Amino acid sequence: MIDHNLLTYLETYLTAERKQRFLSVLQKRTKHITVAVEDVYQLHNTSAILRSCDVFGVQELHVIEQRFGKRLDKNIAVGAEQWVDVHRYRSTADCISRLKDKGYRIIATTPHNDSCMLPDFFPKKKSAIFFGTEKEGLSETVMRQADGFLKIPMVGFSESLNVSVSAAIIIQQLAQKVRDSDLDWRLTEEEILEKRLEWTRKSIKHVEGIIKRYLSD
Repeated sequence: MIDHNLLTYLETYLTAERKQRFLSVLQKRTKHITVAVEDVYQLHNTSAILRSCDVFGVQELHVIEQRFGKRLDKNIAVGAEQWVDVHRYRSTADCISRLKDKGYRIIATTPHNDSCMLPDFFPKKKSAIFFGTEKEGLSETVMRQADGFLKIPMVGFSESLNVSVSAAIIIQQLAQKVRDSDLDWRLTEEEILEKRLEWTRKSIKHVEGIIKRYLSD
């Protein structure tokens, strides 16, 4: 449970503008769509996808690090790791299992012939959008367990985009579709309170000492 009194106390250390900024951003955050990145090799690509999640209001990013280890570069993410919840997995199977348990449909991004074009896709149900490696795409594990396939329509000679570019396009379009809909896409009140407390703590220097003094009063 959130300690409302502690939150109220800590928010006195924020400027009015920063407090309002948190509230404004959280009103547009969603977990209705989430993003999963599978074994992306280039550090900057995973970090850029994290930044796109923040910019377009997706609260959670799931990173599968089965083959290449940690794939986040804080210089590219530009602080976005403070505002987006990153969940790490050692295997694709674990990630898919966790997301399915939470009620997500698994949507694989691929130029597969049966893929739905992005303009025609609407995530009526909670959807986890999977992006794969730059050269090989998504693994067979994802492809076998996917509930749907999604691709970006292209009209030029090139038949593919950099994974971080593809992710930015898809995240922006789907997030906007969800926000424009009558779906229950927003964070719950409890989730908003949790994020307010977490973000406030991250914004205050020497916050642990401040909390210790608060609890001792």
